[in-house]
This record gives sequence, C-alpha cells and structure tokens, in this order.
Amino acid sequence: MQSLALFDLDHTLLPIDSEYEWGRFLVAQGAVDRHVFEQANERWMREYREGTLDFARHARFSLGLLAQHPRTLLDAWRTMFLREVVMPAIRLPARQLVDAHLRAGDLCCIVTATHRFLTEPIAGAFNVPHLLAVEGETVGGTPDGEFTGNLLGTPTFGSGKIVRVTEWLAQRGQRMADFSRTVFYSDSRNDLPLLEAVSHPVAVSPDATLRAVAESRGWPVIELFAA
Repeated sequence: MQSLALFDLDHTLLPIDSEYEWGRFLVAQGAVDRHVFEQANERWMREYREGTLDFARHARFSLGLLAQHPRTLLDAWRTMFLREVVMPAIRLPARQLVDAHLRAGDLCCIVTATHRFLTEPIAGAFNVPHLLAVEGETVGGTPDGEFTGNLLGTPTFGSGKIVRVTEWLAQRGQRMADFSRTVFYSDSRNDLPLLEAVSHPVAVSPDATLRAVAESRGWPVIELFAA
C-alpha cells in the first residue's frame, strides 16, 4: 500500500515564514505601508504563538494585500521574491526529506496556512505535486484573475487542515485509512489536530508547546535547519 506524506511549509520545509517575508518584500517595493504591516504582523504573530489567532481575519488581511495591486504586477513581484528570498532559503536537508518520500512513491502534499498565490511556486520548487493552501477569491473565479481580497472555503489552519486533507483525498476517491502509513511534518502547536490524526507525526524544529507534546508522546523530533 502507498504511504501519505504531508508537510507544513513555513518553519518546517522552509527556515522562514514565507508570508511574513512576502509582506516585508512588499513594503520594500513601496506596495504596503510599513507601519500598517508591522502593526498587523505583530498582532498576528503574538496570537499565532499563543494559539488564539482569528485566522479568517488574518487571511482576509493577507489576501487584501493582493487585492490592492494588479495581477501582472503581483506576478512580477512574486518572481523576484522567489528568486531573491525563497530559493536561497531552501536547505539541503529539507530537499532530501521531500525527495526521500517522492522516491518511495508516497503521495506527497504540502498543507500550509499561507495563501496559494505565494506557495504554489514554492511547492513546485520542492517538486511536491499537491498543495493545500489558503484560497483567495478572484474575479471570475479564474486562476490568474485579479484578487478580490475574499477568502474561499475552509482555511488550511488548525483543524481546518484535517477538513481540507479529507476533502482532497475524497476527491481522489481515497481516505486516510486507505494508506499503510500517514506522516505529517510540522513545527507548530497550531498543527496538533492534523499531527494527532496521522499515524506518524513528526515535529520539525518545533515550538516549545509542540516540543513538549512530542517528547511526552514519544513523537520523533527532527532539526532540518541546524547550523
């Protein structure tokens, strides 16, 4: 039987928070007011660490940044961002981890709370064929349409990751129970619902709460970004 390998992205496969770095990049381009971004980010990060984040509100803010600019300009900025920020941040141990699952023939999917516009090419950089991410509404519903700033569907955050994985597998005519082994790699306490739902949870450079849970339950703890 085939195995299922699920990966969180930020601070798991990447040693950075891609959404935060994207915001900083937009500030540098003059596309976002620095004070507005820093004030909002301080609040989001504090709530994220505390496990109290109103994620739908956060997603609307992030998607709203996209809605302020034409798609052609966003696409050009994204290309620059990937080249200058993301690609230099990808570390060999993270690539090797993903490659091992791909070579084994596992069904691989990145499940991230960052929006698809930003993470789709990052998934491509890791050669991961499937991506579940926050979905933003576009004018006319086209993949390359202008963003409206509205959130579509269930966000891939907290227990929402289980919902989205279940829906995705159902579309493929599959269930998690159909796999001989299900593994999920994450750094965050906010991913405990999905970590608890798989047969092989793995904590990657985990936050303090997740590290404590992993150690108490005997889950593997790995470090992909050690100097």
